[in-house]
Amino acid sequence: MSYRSAFVYDQILSQHVLSPKHPLKPIRLQYTYDLLNSYGIFDDSRVSVVKPRLAKYEEVLSFHSSRYVDAVSRVSEGKETADLGSFGFGTADNPVYSNMYESALWSSGASMLSAELLLSDTYDSVMNISGGLHHAMPQYASGFCIFNDPVMAIKRFLSDSMKVAYVDIDCHHGDGVQHAFYDTDSVLTISIHESGNYIFPGTGAVEEFGSGKGRGYSINLPLYPYTTDDIYLWAFRQVVPTVLEKFKPDILVTQLGIDSHFRDPITHLALTVQGFRDVVKEFSKVSAKWMGLGGGGYDLQAVARGWASAYGVMCEYELQDQIPLSYGGVHEVYALSDDDSFTFGYKIHEKARKFAEGSVAEIRKHIFPFHGLGHLE
Repeated sequence: MSYRSAFVYDQILSQHVLSPKHPLKPIRLQYTYDLLNSYGIFDDSRVSVVKPRLAKYEEVLSFHSSRYVDAVSRVSEGKETADLGSFGFGTADNPVYSNMYESALWSSGASMLSAELLLSDTYDSVMNISGGLHHAMPQYASGFCIFNDPVMAIKRFLSDSMKVAYVDIDCHHGDGVQHAFYDTDSVLTISIHESGNYIFPGTGAVEEFGSGKGRGYSINLPLYPYTTDDIYLWAFRQVVPTVLEKFKPDILVTQLGIDSHFRDPITHLALTVQGFRDVVKEFSKVSAKWMGLGGGGYDLQAVARGWASAYGVMCEYELQDQIPLSYGGVHEVYALSDDDSFTFGYKIHEKARKFAEGSVAEIRKHIFPFHGLGHLE
């Protein structure tokens, strides 16, 4: 049987607005779809565009409390205003906006459908760019995230006794997903992110490596601001492939936030689109069914180019670097790859390199032994 891939999308996922000045602009999802469509990728017989569905109430309750879920519904309808702060709302990061509850159900439902598609054995990989909302906690919204769809999808896999690895390459630490599975060895969580010393949510140190049965199954690889492709890829390859090979997951869930891009307006890592794509290529080597989720990313065309490149890897479709004029002429962007001639200077590069080396060394010393890997030099 040939390799099959699904792309879960409909315009309904990209039409809401959090606030006029909010950095998270769902229209980036439409741009990604349009860019992929301009390449003719959806005409390939191996690729299917699948419409999303709303998440079911009980699916949301697999991680979130009923008190919180009901509050989101009431807040969205303007029926609850007195206690917004206790649920994480009413801030610049998490404003109340029109159709908030329904929008959260759509993105979460798209991830639940993605899980079902993988479990059906019809598809080998599925991408839901509206998902990856990894900061949401059981009883409150956080970091632009209302419902934690990665946790919900992983719990669906666990209900079928699947062994799941979750790898998060968003610039921000995947704290909500780590929280959900911190004490279990059924899920391996790995987060590669800008150090919490410099950016929200302030967590994700190497020392956060799990508790109880989960000791060693939460892996954090923090990086220094202005880390570039070469350092990032080196650090990734020193840790992630080795642990994934040892863990042998049935399902690989990847959160593919591209706020690690050097042009992103609210973060400080310095990946190019081609560097990001090289990281995604590492996931294609894992012998497991593969779910790709979206996440952060606030330079709209960097997001479209990065996620289009990622999906090209996921569905084994070669995208030419020159962007078709039907998209590029409208958005004034003409190549998938970036000019990587920018530099932050030798001192910054050395700080980033030494920081990455330190993180890798700590992981190998303190976490690798939990996986029978010993302290590898």
